[in-house]
Amino acid sequence: MIKISTQKQIQQLSETINYHSHRYYVLDDPEIPDSEYDKLFRQLEALEAEALEAQHPEWVSPDSPTQRVGGEVLKSFQAVTHQIPMLSLSNAFSTEEIEDFSRRIDDLLDHDVFKIAAEPKLDGLAISLRYEHGILIQAATRGDGQSGEDVTQNVRTIHAVPLKLSGSDYPRILEVRGEIFMPKKGFAALNRSQINKAEKTFANPRNAAAGSLRQLDSKITASRPLDMFCYSLGFIDGEDPHKPLKNTHYEIFQQLAEWGLPVCPEVKLLDDWHACIEYYDSILLHRSELPYEIDGVVYKVDNIQQQKKAGFISRAPRWAIAHKFPAEEALTTLLNIDVQVGRTGALTPVARLAPVFVGGVTVTNATLHNQDEIDRKNVRIGDTVIVRRAGDVIPEVVTSVLSKRPDNTRAYKMPDHCPICGSLAERNNDEAKSRCTGGLYCSAQRKEAIKHFASRKAMDIDGLGDKLVEQFVDAEIIHDIADLFLLSKAQISSMERMGEKSADNLIKAIEISKQTSLAKFIYALGIREVGESTALALANAYKELAAIKRADIEDLQEVSDVGPIVAHNVKTFFSQPHNIEVLDKLLASGINWPAIHTREAKQQPLAGKTIVLTGSLSQMNRNDAKARLIELGAKVSASVSKNTSILIAGEKAGSKLKKANDLGIQVMNENEMLNLFQST
Repeated sequence: MIKISTQKQIQQLSETINYHSHRYYVLDDPEIPDSEYDKLFRQLEALEAEALEAQHPEWVSPDSPTQRVGGEVLKSFQAVTHQIPMLSLSNAFSTEEIEDFSRRIDDLLDHDVFKIAAEPKLDGLAISLRYEHGILIQAATRGDGQSGEDVTQNVRTIHAVPLKLSGSDYPRILEVRGEIFMPKKGFAALNRSQINKAEKTFANPRNAAAGSLRQLDSKITASRPLDMFCYSLGFIDGEDPHKPLKNTHYEIFQQLAEWGLPVCPEVKLLDDWHACIEYYDSILLHRSELPYEIDGVVYKVDNIQQQKKAGFISRAPRWAIAHKFPAEEALTTLLNIDVQVGRTGALTPVARLAPVFVGGVTVTNATLHNQDEIDRKNVRIGDTVIVRRAGDVIPEVVTSVLSKRPDNTRAYKMPDHCPICGSLAERNNDEAKSRCTGGLYCSAQRKEAIKHFASRKAMDIDGLGDKLVEQFVDAEIIHDIADLFLLSKAQISSMERMGEKSADNLIKAIEISKQTSLAKFIYALGIREVGESTALALANAYKELAAIKRADIEDLQEVSDVGPIVAHNVKTFFSQPHNIEVLDKLLASGINWPAIHTREAKQQPLAGKTIVLTGSLSQMNRNDAKARLIELGAKVSASVSKNTSILIAGEKAGSKLKKANDLGIQVMNENEMLNLFQST
């Protein structure tokens, strides 16, 4: 019979190994040789195996070092709503912009003295870690800022991420935001391994990190050399009253390190914007010596109370800014210009280039945007051109180098017919792009329309990837989005890399997608300028698809988020006979959604009122709140004006709250909004 002391041995050995892991992976200062570490690890494995044999699985703690090797293969990632949104940062590219940033902060803080915390801007993947009682229980990607993907199982395999926090003075719930990245050495080793296995190499460390983190098989993630640095806090609850969180960003960094969380050693506390420029120049000078890729530096007002006073704009804080490094540029030859056709028929010229390494990747294609840009940049086929790439931005041709122009270059003019279907290409006076008039007759538009229709935020047909859509269209199996619901198992399994099991799974996913919402269905149709928010507004305003089809342009403009252009696009879409034919096929296939019940006027307490949402909502998704407000009769606007009836202010409300107070507009907090919802 197993001795009861084994449980204590497992606990003590786990703590010892976690301590040495932190020194090795985070502090880069190991105390013991690798052989001794391996010996400790094998001892722990043996003890845990003994515990499992004795039917004591509870002795194998979730934060055990042995639990980093990966678990069962996931079928897909689950969505996670961030209690506090993961915001983006505004960018600056010059000393003058940083000086302007400092001046704006000075004004916002009423000329109070402030310090700035500076840190490198890592080129990786944003992540949010949630600890409860010191144990890592969830990890989620940034996603769209409001919600991301649950990658907990994969993040648990990253040695730099503690499965259990050190100490005991951390809050009961602690969300930490940071960046997962792949160090340069690890990236080089991974690509060598890929070459040895005759597999595809990764373009750059960021792509390698993102691809490694989003593996459905966490054992693959565990085999990849991923690392992490923390850079801020998210949702916090249950602080230790005797040891509250620090009140400055720089001190919080030190506090995170004390809890065993990895932080960047290059973080500095600066006095003014002059010191910011010196820091920027120093980091840029030594950029190549850093063990990880960066694309700039980040400045943040250090004092947390001053951050709150400065507030937010849109999706970014006023109190922080990213000072980006100069975009990387290179010279190459423009070999030819092709035209791509998008979902809405837009024709986009694409430069085909002699391969050139720029911004960390080999570039062979770059956008030329439209004919006006080609003319403005004086670009010709055969020119030597400057290609620019910064971060994840699509490479673009900046200009031609006239001094290197050969005699045999050719000027380029956009075609007057679609290169895919031959239909007439038209350009409206108010648009820079030409558009194919072929509609769904054009196979390129069909492909993009079907991809959009099946995407996660639309009909969410799991397993219907881009390449499979292209195969279906090229094989003339699918001619419009409604044909998706007529696919047979034989047709699917005949496609490349699609066996019977894959065919069964796709048919099941297509059947599941038939149960949707009116808002998602409208968005899935791909009407020009109708995004998720507008689709939701239309659904809540009209309740039924038939009512939207009947609405005229004037009526449509009464809907929140719908202006004259969108109203015209909606009316035009539902006036086209071929669109109505496709709609009829879709509805006949069994697509349906729950009825949206119309409220009587007396049940719409917000009828005639214009409401603005600002700040972070912690108890309700912003889109759900917006939908509920619209259901209660409100018009939801994006900006505060004298016509605003109510401002609903969540956490960290910024300039909109100030403007509302200046105008004497009624302000409600999130709890008051929820009480209103419950009472109606």
